Amino acid sequence: MIANDNAAPAVSIVVPCRNERDHIETVLQSILAQDPPPGGFELIVADGMSDDGTREILLQLTNEDSRLSIVDNPGAIVSTGLNAAIRVARGEIIIRMDAHTNYAADYVSQCVQLLSETAADNVGGPWIARGEGRIGKAIAAAFQSSFANGGARGHDPNHSGLVDTVYLGCWRREIFDRIGFFDEELVRNQDDEFNLRLVRNGGKIWQSVKIKSWYHPRESLRHLFAQYFQYGYWKALILQKHRLPASIRHVLPASFLLMLLVLLVSSVFSVTAFWMWLFLLGVYAAFNITASLLIAASSRWNLFFLLPSVFAIFHVAYGWGFLRGVADFIILRRKPAPSYTALTRPSGDELLR
Repeated sequence: MIANDNAAPAVSIVVPCRNERDHIETVLQSILAQDPPPGGFELIVADGMSDDGTREILLQLTNEDSRLSIVDNPGAIVSTGLNAAIRVARGEIIIRMDAHTNYAADYVSQCVQLLSETAADNVGGPWIARGEGRIGKAIAAAFQSSFANGGARGHDPNHSGLVDTVYLGCWRREIFDRIGFFDEELVRNQDDEFNLRLVRNGGKIWQSVKIKSWYHPRESLRHLFAQYFQYGYWKALILQKHRLPASIRHVLPASFLLMLLVLLVSSVFSVTAFWMWLFLLGVYAAFNITASLLIAASSRWNLFFLLPSVFAIFHVAYGWGFLRGVADFIILRRKPAPSYTALTRPSGDELLR
């Protein structure tokens, strides 16, 4: 580990990264330019053994700013990176940030203030997507829709209050001593599992619109499918570990997809099953097109013809991934295929969502 000696700060910002050569400097400079909270902050980057020049950039930046330090993350996934950084963190408050998000200048100070004002165990802001290009903009628009996310309040840019999970997160350091660190078996959804554990141990999670950030979603349908397949796949491991889902919305896409598959197979023997299958497809198509029209009307009409495909990918990829995860983790009790842990961004680090 490479670190700089200075007085213990009040806040430790932790950032997992791997192979982010193209924009890691810009991201870290923007974080270092945050309005400092009382007591100041340190920035710890958990590097997943980058081999594209990212490490050299990080080393240069540590020489320029004593608040920045590096810790090795040989596990090269989010959970191991977060844990490695949190274990060496010196602040009483831990804030997670990542390299595929832009932040308001007062993001850190608002996190600290809301943590105190709400007496919550975890605070954060709404998960708001801001896409680039026509496909990226369509994905971002659908991302905020309740039809895509099952009504998750964490995707509602206007919601402040209690939630079951929150984007990124800000915690007091002692919470990790109380309920443990992030689950290092999880390549995905490690934040959802941690928040599930937190709530089931009597913790409170609070979302505030005062905490502002903007996430960069995928910019291709293929990478979006791979991302949401993995989200569904690793959610099944959380189900296996905790016996119950955190929310009914996590199992709805898989349940709907399974019903369609059962009816399709049954239609070989039953005309009624075929008509039921057709009816369900028609109902889904009606909801999909209606949601697409509403989103296009409130944003950009030129996105309309992309939105039905984007919504379908959200649901089918997640549902299919969940079913495959149930087969692997719960029924067959086998390890995941390497392809289910592979990066889904064309460049950069999928450690960062």
